[in-house]
Amino acid sequence: MKIAIIGYGKMGKAIETLALEAGHEVIVRIDSEEDWEKFGNTFSKADVAIEFSSPKVVIANIHKCFDANVPVVVGTTAWENELQNIRETCLSGNHTMFVAANYSIGVNIFNKISLHLANLMNGQSNYEVKLSETHHIHKADSPSGTAKVLANGIISQVNRKEKWVNHETSQSDEIGIISHRVDEVPGTHLVTWFSDEDEIEIKHTAKNRIGFAKGALLAAGFLIGKKGFFGMDDLLFG
Repeated sequence: MKIAIIGYGKMGKAIETLALEAGHEVIVRIDSEEDWEKFGNTFSKADVAIEFSSPKVVIANIHKCFDANVPVVVGTTAWENELQNIRETCLSGNHTMFVAANYSIGVNIFNKISLHLANLMNGQSNYEVKLSETHHIHKADSPSGTAKVLANGIISQVNRKEKWVNHETSQSDEIGIISHRVDEVPGTHLVTWFSDEDEIEIKHTAKNRIGFAKGALLAAGFLIGKKGFFGMDDLLFG
């Protein structure tokens, strides 16, 4: 694949390393508006773009990919309020896009386990649930996109839960998400169901960024030759 990397931070560099090791070609790295102006023609020759930038510029970057007719894998989070509009633009324009809150294979399997556990807990009203997530101090959003996905998944399965909040709560219709930012921690997510008698915990701990980079590369390869709007369920379980 000829890959364009948008956002040349730690994730972008990790993706580049894996891509080169796998025999792919990174033909351009975009990390600023000046890069777009300088390398726009080269960008249009990419087979796929992988975007890990920031919430401030992700929408503009996606539209630039659409305009260049380059399929794009988006890993930036904290722009969920624009997701439906972008999805409609993608489909109506016959573009190609892949979006996930987390590209780790393990995290996505973890989320499926959490959904199944929540379904089992729907009839167990004596159990409450809480989430915690820990990431590096440079992470821009809080709670993490993955924590939001986990919480919304639980809400979809448990009738007594209506919303999540980013703090501890004693409200029976809320799920509390506790966010921690510590040093260079890649990411840890913990779901705890608890009663007066016992606790059930499921946990995912990322050891490094490699798992996220591998997932993004898999998504990039998955997009080749396709049109439409895709996510990790399509890649892993479709």
